[in-house]
Amino acid sequence: MFENLQDRLGSILNGLTGRGALSEADVSAALREVRRALLEADVALDVVRSFTDRVREKAVGAEILKSIKPGQMVVKIVHDELIEMLGGEGVGIDLHAPAPVVVMMVGLQGSGKTTTSAKIAHRLSTREKKKVLMASLDTRRPAAQEQLRQLGAQANIDTLPVISGQSPTDIAARAVQAAKLGGHDVVILDTAGRTHIDEPLMVEMADIKKRSNPHEILLVADSLTGQDAVNLARSFDERVGITGLVLTRMDGDGRGGAALSMRAVTGKPIKLIGVGEKMSELEEFHPRRIADRILGMGDIVSLVERASENIDAEKAAAMAAKMAKGKFDLDDLADQLRQMQKMGGMGGIMGMMPGMAGMKDKMAAAGLDDKLFGRQIAIIQSMTKAERTNPDLLKHSRKKRIAAGSGTDAAAINKLLKMHRQMADMMKMMGGKGKGGMMKQMMGGLAGKMGLGGGMGGMGGGMPDLSNIDPRQLEALQKQAEAAGLGKPGGGMPGLGGLPGGLSGLGGAKLPGLGGGFRGLPGLPKKK
Repeated sequence: MFENLQDRLGSILNGLTGRGALSEADVSAALREVRRALLEADVALDVVRSFTDRVREKAVGAEILKSIKPGQMVVKIVHDELIEMLGGEGVGIDLHAPAPVVVMMVGLQGSGKTTTSAKIAHRLSTREKKKVLMASLDTRRPAAQEQLRQLGAQANIDTLPVISGQSPTDIAARAVQAAKLGGHDVVILDTAGRTHIDEPLMVEMADIKKRSNPHEILLVADSLTGQDAVNLARSFDERVGITGLVLTRMDGDGRGGAALSMRAVTGKPIKLIGVGEKMSELEEFHPRRIADRILGMGDIVSLVERASENIDAEKAAAMAAKMAKGKFDLDDLADQLRQMQKMGGMGGIMGMMPGMAGMKDKMAAAGLDDKLFGRQIAIIQSMTKAERTNPDLLKHSRKKRIAAGSGTDAAAINKLLKMHRQMADMMKMMGGKGKGGMMKQMMGGLAGKMGLGGGMGGMGGGMPDLSNIDPRQLEALQKQAEAAGLGKPGGGMPGLGGLPGGLSGLGGAKLPGLGGGFRGLPGLPKKK
């Protein structure tokens, strides 16, 4: 969503940080470029004007221009103002009300209300252990009612049975009554939408609000609609009175202006963002984390959270035991590739790593995209169990069969086998004795730099138990990472030789099995 804006702001601010001293003219020229970048990203004009005015006011002070690193001070000011524009602190769904808490979903047709209702219900039931009842109030579209029922069945969430002929307000009243009788904690009302805002819609929303007395009224808006989403939010707030916003399709390739404008224009917090089609792909909106991503500073906390949700603790423990013995077969490689896919693929992970945001284009140019993972998993699945355990069995005739089964060719299979051999060699080093193996040294270095000391349990200095990390610990982890230089553009990753900008050098520190930079990554076609 924010890739273009991230690239533009990154190049502008890098130009400032590279200078020893800044004049007022330098700051003004940079802010002109920032203004242009924000306008091109479809941010509302008055929001852009207010943002640049505040940055200029702070950035041209004598203490900034005479400071030791004025460029970095300007970056910090832009970062702080970006957080302020996005709402300061993240605000979640408020459930502090007598049960059943009524959450009313409003928005235009096609914005994703029904799917988002089910995602919120799934999130509340799995994360907060709430008993949720969903009710569809869209009497004009029976398909929408059936869709909510099916989503409820998939996610094991209760849905209100449909009684034909009832009005939306009657359904709302029945849903609240059913929730009281059924001992539900939360009722989610999925209201009807229109292709555009009209008077009958607003009257219906007001009637439902009066009848059900919702504690939260969430406006679901498609982030790809740009400034129209901002006008929509303003209209709904004036007529119905919304308490928060949910932005869908944040994983799309839109310019991100709606997300940056809506909080500033409406004064209402963005509470949740939809980042995919799966039921679990709904995230809380954290202004600081979004600002970090936009400025290429990474988002370690979200990465750890995503890992804790997707990594199977039992499989991780089994893998650690195998690694300790230096064993790593093709089934293990397939598990690693699937976990990468679950966490958003290589691009998604790199986007959250400090200083690594600019790597996506380089990876794409090298042929390392997420489709490659799918092809490699298909190759492994086309092998027999014996072949996966002992790749040395794979001679020409077997490779021919696997290539036909996976829709690939012998060259792709050879690249995969080479990648597996090199990773297996790394595993032997990680499980080695002496100083505790390479993995222990790398993770120990990372832990030391981030102030985690000996708390990196499991695997003898490996990753922490992500499933038990408290959200406050995650925030502390982010601050520690920033203090260690991980959150700064060009900060690099500890344990990787202090490369400028993470791995932007691509030719510096060599990791075993990676051949010194991306050009030597196993399994990748060489540049012609």
